[in-house]
Amino acid sequence: MMQKIFVIEDDRTIRNEMVQSLKKWNLQADWVQSFQNIDSEIKQQVPDLIVMDITLPFYDGFYWTQKIREFSKVPIMFVSAAEMDPNAIRAISIGADDYLTKPFSIAVFVSKIQAILRRTNQTDHLVEAINFNMYSLNIITNVLSFQKESVKLTTTESIILKLLFLNPDQVISKKKIIKAIWQNGNFTDENILNVNMSRLRNKLGQIGLADKIVTEYGKGYRLLDDEK
Repeated sequence: MMQKIFVIEDDRTIRNEMVQSLKKWNLQADWVQSFQNIDSEIKQQVPDLIVMDITLPFYDGFYWTQKIREFSKVPIMFVSAAEMDPNAIRAISIGADDYLTKPFSIAVFVSKIQAILRRTNQTDHLVEAINFNMYSLNIITNVLSFQKESVKLTTTESIILKLLFLNPDQVISKKKIIKAIWQNGNFTDENILNVNMSRLRNKLGQIGLADKIVTEYGKGYRLLDDEK
């Protein structure tokens, strides 16, 4: 089945270039019709990935990303002429998966989208869950469960936790985590990783796992395994 990309970009020239390029790479590309009802259109379209501009009519991309995250974990890639930092950090902190600054080459644009789709569609050879002690991380739904409690993670948070679950009591370097998240892309700002780790720890605090992740300063992160 052809994967669907939903483009939210008000510059018609840029939008048309994006759409044509995506179609050349055998991706279905649709775009927003009403900038006042973006969330409704996404619910109808059910895309595999969203391309989100920051500066939009009525409400900006940050607003719509927060609205989307209320009902969907679909990957979102920000594309904006605004400077990378701090807008990139803000975008990631509210649930975006990547950020691309204009002007950009179409080759980089398509490459980033393909990398996100590969990452989010990976099923790890049909293994659905990874366990750590009494915790279970479903890598299909990105839901972490503990006894009768559960918490929903973003795709990025799930990738980070998966690495820690697979390597308990081992220091996982920031470089390794970044590589797993961005899959050889150019998005390697450690500040973005720090934002994701902070957000992940807040969620893990709901089920008593936050204190198990320790920061090894200058090295990376380690998941404590008290049951070894």
